[in-house]
Amino acid sequence: MKILAIESSCDETAAAVVVDGRKVESNIVASQIEEHKLYGGVVPEIASRRHVESIAGVVGEALSAASLGYGDVDAIAVTYAPGLIGALLVGVSYAKGLSLSTGLPLIPVHHIAGHIAANYITHPDLEPPFLCLVVSGGHSLIVEVKDYTVFNVLGRSRDDAAGECFDKAARVLGFPYPGGKHIDEAAKSGSKTAYKFTHPKLSGCEYDFSFSGIKTAVVNLVHNAEQRGEKLSREDVAASFQKTVADILGEKTALAAKATGYKKIAVAGGVSANSGVREKMKRVADSLGATLYLPDLRYCGDNAAMIGAQGYYDFLSGKRGDMSLNAVATMGL
Repeated sequence: MKILAIESSCDETAAAVVVDGRKVESNIVASQIEEHKLYGGVVPEIASRRHVESIAGVVGEALSAASLGYGDVDAIAVTYAPGLIGALLVGVSYAKGLSLSTGLPLIPVHHIAGHIAANYITHPDLEPPFLCLVVSGGHSLIVEVKDYTVFNVLGRSRDDAAGECFDKAARVLGFPYPGGKHIDEAAKSGSKTAYKFTHPKLSGCEYDFSFSGIKTAVVNLVHNAEQRGEKLSREDVAASFQKTVADILGEKTALAAKATGYKKIAVAGGVSANSGVREKMKRVADSLGATLYLPDLRYCGDNAAMIGAQGYYDFLSGKRGDMSLNAVATMGL
């Protein structure tokens, strides 16, 4: 089954053709990073306008790269939640128009489910059930993937997401947007023990995260040094900060894995590209005797291939959209 997939939840206009949820025939991404760098982050109105300008060309390129026409496609999948509402509306509206004009079935896909499904592309042998750590700019979740379309969220961030924390720490350290990759690069030449950032203590769910305190600690460290005229090593701060975040993610996931007994652990989302997080999760899996699944780096960030992968399983489960389908900015998994 060939699915044409569309993703526009933030600042990437993407389209892909995916076969049977596992094989990627094409995966086209139009990035807006260079423009948003001017503002230090994504400007929603600009993102929406660029989606409008790019989406027809990106979809056409995805079909062309797969040597297909609309008559060769079996369904259209589109991200409809969660994300920036204006950005989502562009993708949803375009997908609805294509569905109406071609008669192809429309499949609404949850963005986070798509990130989890990126692992099916990289690891054709991976099947539910398994445990998945989802870490991105907007989400930090520990999810039981009970089946391809059945999820149980065990833990979540109570404040900032891990990716948001990376970007804000990077900004105060003077790195350009998007900051996560610059933190990762700087950390490679820094000391992981130069600065100690405490792990937050949370009451209630033991699998929940909190990253706002660590973000504030980095901000205060940098500002206090500036006020005293002291020079900080950005590399040391980056390395110490990254280690702390990776340790927290790993420790919480390990707790959940021990409690649930899962021996298959996956990681998904933009932060799954971070080398410190990947190394930590490998150590966690090894200590538990579990198998670790990491998406290929090109499928960590927002892309349409992951939406096509999840769309296939949503289609098999009977999920369909019609012309009343709307974008939703906030929606739990």
